[in-house]
Formats: sequence, C-alpha cells, structure tokens
Amino acid sequence: MTIKLKINGAERSVEAEPGTPLLWVIRDELKLTGTKFGCGVASCGACTVHVDGEPVRSCQTYIEDVEGAEVSTIEAMGDTKIGAAVQQAWKELDVVQCGYCQSGQIMSAVGLLKQTPKPTLEEIDDYMDGNACRCATYQRIRAGIQRASEIVEG
Repeated sequence: MTIKLKINGAERSVEAEPGTPLLWVIRDELKLTGTKFGCGVASCGACTVHVDGEPVRSCQTYIEDVEGAEVSTIEAMGDTKIGAAVQQAWKELDVVQCGYCQSGQIMSAVGLLKQTPKPTLEEIDDYMDGNACRCATYQRIRAGIQRASEIVEG
C-alpha cells in the first residue's frame, strides 16, 4: 500500500505492507539511519521520533497510523530552536559515550523541553524514564537537558 506522510518537512510517499513499523520505513526505505533499532518493543527509546510534534517509539508505530502526519527524525532536530539547543548542550557537556541511544535521548529531551521549558530534575527523570542508556550517562543527559533549557531561555 502507498502511504503519504511529511518527513522532516518533505512530502513523501512510501510503499509498505500494513503493520510495517515506522522505524523500518525510516531506515530502510527513506535511508534516514539516525533513528536506531534498540529493543523492538518500545522499552528503550532508541527509535524515538516525533509524530505531529510528540515523541513516539517508531518500532511500535505502524506506518498506516502515521498517514498524513508530520514525522521528524534526529536528522531534522538541529533545524529547530530547541533541537539545536539540545544538540549544543550535548556537545558542550560531552554527554555522549558510545552514542547509540543518543538520537532517541535527544528526541525525548526536545519533547520534554517543548512541554516543560524549565524542568526540575524530578521532571527530567520522570519524562526520560524509559530511555535506556547502556553506558549509563544519565547524569550527563540530565545536565544536558538543564543546559539546553538555559540556552533556549537565552
């Protein structure tokens, strides 16, 4: 079946079977490989993208459920004020260790800062719960979100 969606601001049509995870369309059909496969059951957050501005796990979001939606991946996050601030904070604070989970971490952090521009540590922990980092950079991720909040505030 043909599905039409807007991905990173561009109108796209893709051919996919019903029940195909959005993750596979993003990576295999559209060749946007910044979004990672982690667990496949929406538990780790590595596959997080934004659908109509909200973070979702693309491994458990079916392509037919996003027809006509606006999908944003890590490749487009730097084009937004909050996304650019998060990426800048990540670099300043050297948040990344291995980096595998970081696109999902950044996508979730952007979602948090859109919703709560000045989050407390508890709000950060609550919102980011479910985003796994095998290298355990959680303290740096927390600090990165706080720093991004400062950058956005100006």
